[in-house]
Amino acid sequence: MQVSKWGNSLAIRLPTQVVKELHLKEGDDIEVLAQNKVFKIAKKPSATQKLSELRKFRGRLPADFKFDRIDAHQRD
Repeated sequence: MQVSKWGNSLAIRLPTQVVKELHLKEGDDIEVLAQNKVFKIAKKPSATQKLSELRKFRGRLPADFKFDRIDAHQRD
């Protein structure tokens, strides 16, 4: 992939294979995740998909879940 200038930002073009694999279309949001110099590209879920996941959740947390109030309010 090549990095190009797009206005005041930088942009990359996704290869056709990536577009097909993620079923992307113009206007879709994606996430680019980087960890240890390995990059992953994922399509962001739509609001409908997020709502569906929340409905499945129904307030059940793992037995070992611990809520840390300080961590929850920390800003990056």
